[in-house]
Amino acid sequence: MAAKPEWVEQSPEEIEELIVKLHKEGQSTSQIGITLRDQHGIPNTKAVLGEKITDILKRNGTDFEYPEDLLNLIKRAVNIREHLEENPKDIHTKRGLIKIESKIRRLVKYYTRNNVLPEGWRYDPKTAALLVK
Repeated sequence: MAAKPEWVEQSPEEIEELIVKLHKEGQSTSQIGITLRDQHGIPNTKAVLGEKITDILKRNGTDFEYPEDLLNLIKRAVNIREHLEENPKDIHTKRGLIKIESKIRRLVKYYTRNNVLPEGWRYDPKTAALLVK
């Protein structure tokens, strides 16, 4: 574990409370990290606390159904599908959708291998809109 930076004035307990408070306000884990870095001078929670933000939130009773990176990709795919309904001849966007959905499928394989997602979980574009709305 890296040494705690000397300019960080908050105690580990204060930082943990701040993380939980920011999550209750509706911020995602990446937004919490950016807020801690930009507004509170905490460069890396793992260096300061020895744990990742997701581990701290899980320990404090927050359980994530789906990983944040997977949800962000699914949101992008849903938005692109909505765009393609209005613009069916936009072949460049179709290509982008294919690439995003392949990333989603690769992430799903990774997360099922590492027991983050259940074994039979599959990405379905028809139900994806319900997942992220």
